[in-house]
Amino acid sequence: MPLVRVYLPLDAGALDTLRRTGEVGPAPVTAHTAVAPSARPGLGSDDEEREYAAWSAAAADAAALVTRGERRVVASADVDAAVVNATSEDGTAVELDSVVALPRIASFHIDEEPGGEVADLLWYDVTELDDVIALVRPE
Repeated sequence: MPLVRVYLPLDAGALDTLRRTGEVGPAPVTAHTAVAPSARPGLGSDDEEREYAAWSAAAADAAALVTRGERRVVASADVDAAVVNATSEDGTAVELDSVVALPRIASFHIDEEPGGEVADLLWYDVTELDDVIALVRPE
């Protein structure tokens, strides 16, 4: 089955659940992707522009999840295309019909500082989950 790259906005609770259970969920899981049919119009002329639009939308959603002193977190994951359902007519928003298992996550993107801008998200490998959790907790 073909895989689709999705971007998952997460908060500290979701990261704790991921560490404890090995999954982001329960389903449906909110995400963003550049390959949903609704993501094509108006989001850029090439795949890279559409991917950036999806990633940026997930970062904006992550901003709504954080509380004072926390950092935004976006997880990049590759999921089966069959579980991806578009939820908007003109954007990147999708729902996933299943949980996202830890082995499907490729990386995490986290604010350099609390309250940062999209451009300030730093890349962390999936093996650095414990470090990411430590960073999102208020000091």
